[in-house]
Amino acid sequence: MALSVSQLFRVCNPSKTLDLSKPEDAQYYIDFSEVRGSDVVNELRRTIVLSEDEPTCQLFTGHIGCGKSTELSRLKMTLEKQGYHVVYFESSEDLDMADVDISDILLAIARQVSRSLEDTKIRLEPTRFQRLLQGTVALLNSEVTGFKLKLPEVQVAGSGMKLTEEVGLTESEGEYSLSFGIGQLTTRAKDSKDIRTLLRQHLEPRVNIILEALNRELIGPAQQQLAQRGKAGLVVMIDNLDRIDNKPKLQERRQPEYLFVDRGDQLKQLQCHIVYTIPLILAFSNEKENLINRFGSEPQILPMVRTYNRNGDLCPEGLSALRQMVLSRAFPGQTLEAQLATLSAVVDGQGTLDTLCLISGGHVRNLLVLLHSCLKKADPPVSKRLLDRVISQRRSEISKTITADEWRLLRQVQQDKAVQGEEEYQTLLRSLFVFEYRDEDQSWFDLNPLLLEAEALRHD
Repeated sequence: MALSVSQLFRVCNPSKTLDLSKPEDAQYYIDFSEVRGSDVVNELRRTIVLSEDEPTCQLFTGHIGCGKSTELSRLKMTLEKQGYHVVYFESSEDLDMADVDISDILLAIARQVSRSLEDTKIRLEPTRFQRLLQGTVALLNSEVTGFKLKLPEVQVAGSGMKLTEEVGLTESEGEYSLSFGIGQLTTRAKDSKDIRTLLRQHLEPRVNIILEALNRELIGPAQQQLAQRGKAGLVVMIDNLDRIDNKPKLQERRQPEYLFVDRGDQLKQLQCHIVYTIPLILAFSNEKENLINRFGSEPQILPMVRTYNRNGDLCPEGLSALRQMVLSRAFPGQTLEAQLATLSAVVDGQGTLDTLCLISGGHVRNLLVLLHSCLKKADPPVSKRLLDRVISQRRSEISKTITADEWRLLRQVQQDKAVQGEEEYQTLLRSLFVFEYRDEDQSWFDLNPLLLEAEALRHD
């Protein structure tokens, strides 16, 4: 069984998210649920399935890079097998994550849902949405120099009116495409703050109209036609909203609190099953209880893979799962026994592999970052010496960003295994200095293992 170095390099790219609907990606997936302390994806799935026709709105969060997108891919695949029509999209495709408002999110949902429904030949008659877009485009054409965007006239039932403009029509049938029309606006708005501001001035007072149009002209008809096709329902998953900036938004309210606490009642009004990813800071915010009251349940947090237990003992199950993750990238489709038998083609010994797994702290992207860095420098097998050099470089890079006050907080977390409140979260967790772990009984925090050998950690 020969190792393809170029293929290993490509599949260890830390920026690549596994799409489990593709067999070539599914072969690399490792189920970490037992060593994360809970199967969060199964809980999200059960909430949807057991609620049947009653809409649900769930919140999903965790560290950047801990595997949320891959787990959402698993949820999508599982729900589709149970008969649901699932619309998954990355919100960063439509939104400027530094500057987001409710109307932006709703337009992105409308675009992605309508596109998915159009692809499956679900017939939509979004007359109200068409009128809303026409009014918006007319405003922007009159206010923005050089903004020239045409949409087809609104189809009036029984009038015989034909749609003749090219923009906003599907390429194949010459019919109005709501997703294409919205896409014209969201693309321009994402690239221009001025256009974004004018768009919001027009749409924010009309958010309730947008919600009503979404429910009556998209989601409602879709639910009916999907049911006629034997589908269990419609599920919409909005990924990457956890990446929105934690900056002041309105009257000293930060963007995450403004969107999900102040405007949460509107986000949950869609009449289908919704899963929003949200920034992890909301799980530590003073507004957490208000967030729970808005959505009716706590956000589901995806913890790290346990490499050590709370008492400091090694977690052999977690270490084994991380070993398998690395070896599956090298030798996909093989049994763990066969992979271990050819381990020497990947690393110079099991001790080197274990060091790689343990220093990642169970953060799957960190593991890939370290391995990818090694592969940039030399062909496998990765030597202990090379890995130590990469670890030292990475530790130095992170340590340079840590202030004296932050080192004091880190020493406190190392002692107490706890993080208290927004300030500590913002300082420690968002920067990936500290990770959250969970077992069947409790959760706790510990330092990113890359920092454990830092000299500054040993000095008060």
